[in-house]
Amino acid sequence: MIALISHEDCALHQMGLEHPEQPARLDAIHDRLISSNLSMVLFEHDAPLATREQLERAHDPEYVAEIFAVSPKEGSVWLDGDTSMNPHSLNAALRAAGAAVHGVDLVMHGPCQVAFCNVRPPGHHAEHNRAMGFCIFNNIAVGAAHAMAHYGLERVAIVDFDVHHGNGTEDIFADEPRVLFCSTFQSPFYPFKGADTVSDHIINCPLPAGTDSQGFRAAVTDRWLPALTNFQPELLMISAGFDAHIADEMAHFRLMEADYTWVTLELRQIADQYAKGRIVSSLEGGYDLGALGRSVYAHLNALF
Repeated sequence: MIALISHEDCALHQMGLEHPEQPARLDAIHDRLISSNLSMVLFEHDAPLATREQLERAHDPEYVAEIFAVSPKEGSVWLDGDTSMNPHSLNAALRAAGAAVHGVDLVMHGPCQVAFCNVRPPGHHAEHNRAMGFCIFNNIAVGAAHAMAHYGLERVAIVDFDVHHGNGTEDIFADEPRVLFCSTFQSPFYPFKGADTVSDHIINCPLPAGTDSQGFRAAVTDRWLPALTNFQPELLMISAGFDAHIADEMAHFRLMEADYTWVTLELRQIADQYAKGRIVSSLEGGYDLGALGRSVYAHLNALF
């Protein structure tokens, strides 16, 4: 059983009509799931608001307080050159992080083995004390920290196939060996981090512009899968970004829907073998609306 976690608040976060991280992204996914009839077999849940305690397991309490303090009553405020808040953004960010927490609760308690968080703003660029790259709170990190604190898990794996490096997730868990972080990403490219990381529990795979199915699958097969097998995660979490798609003009990879099906099936095998099938996946990037809808469908279809 797969839970689909979202909330209407996530559509109210708006950073400008020309900004690529648009509310229409959620509509594109929703419409594709309906047209494919996949929505009929998903169990829909409203994302709760993350609590300050949950956020502060991943973020500096002073940073969390600052985000609450700068949240505007009207107009907008910019957190960095790419990331702004309108009066609805704080609740949207709290729902996005809360979705990952709720997903962990659902897969740990059952009856769902898998949860997909169809939320925005995305999270994987948000560092311990810094917003950046469209991200305010690091949703997947908040969920992973909850899994360790609330359920006592000792081995949580996070995999990130967004075309941009998950620098925020690496920053938050750099000194946390209970988390294995695996990331494929275009390099050199925004956020210009991760290519030189040396760590036993951070498996970064920088790949050049133009990387296609063959290069991506080789990196996953050669680097991710052995590390995941050795780690034997009790929970598998996915930063599911789809901007490596060939149709997405935000970057320069050449992946197709079939690649998202393939990597999801590989990850599902790891989860089935070591984590009792427990997977929590959360939306990150993906800005070509047609490709995004098709890719999320491929991802979810492979999770059944």
